[in-house]
Amino acid sequence: MTTPAFRMPAPRHSALLRLAAVLLLAASAAACAPLLVGGAVIGGGLVATDRRTTGTQVEDQAIELKAASRVRALATLGHVNVVSYNRVLLITGEVPGDKERADVEAAVAAVENVKTVVNELAVLGNSSMGSRSNDALLGAKVKATLVDAKDVQAHAYKVVTERGNIYLMGRVTEREAARGTDLARSVAGVQKVVRVFEILSEQELAALGTAPAPAR
Repeated sequence: MTTPAFRMPAPRHSALLRLAAVLLLAASAAACAPLLVGGAVIGGGLVATDRRTTGTQVEDQAIELKAASRVRALATLGHVNVVSYNRVLLITGEVPGDKERADVEAAVAAVENVKTVVNELAVLGNSSMGSRSNDALLGAKVKATLVDAKDVQAHAYKVVTERGNIYLMGRVTEREAARGTDLARSVAGVQKVVRVFEILSEQELAALGTAPAPAR
């Protein structure tokens, strides 16, 4: 019996296949790393090419876990995300009022090893499941756009999505920050891009052993 020959997918499907791969990776990460109270995050885990040390990556995971636990203990009616990158803790989502917003910030700021808290909580009703699904897809599209670009290193960016807003985290140079922002803004459906970067000089980046991608 002749085994059917394997056929390579047509080139016109390559973009869809890349997007599907990013979505699959995002779903896998969410399934095995319960560090969020809610929301959509693309990227995570201990990656050899990460610009943080392995110790800092572990520390960030511990910060997220502890911060999420403190948010749950507050028992607010809000929908809150906590994401840590290089000990900078980003809070996104929705809470019922200004008091809850301040309470969440104070609770997570007290977590050991947190260097800075960036509070992007909105005083709004909780986002719908449909909105969160759209955020997951939008975040995947942004990540795929970064992967497709030849002049940036996609692994340098952590992408967080909330109500159509894209939050970019990472240790990047000014050039990488500007280019990553432009790429994220180019994705249809993105409402705004918020930069939560730690800016490195080109010399500091070279010292990390990560050469910048060539300019187009």
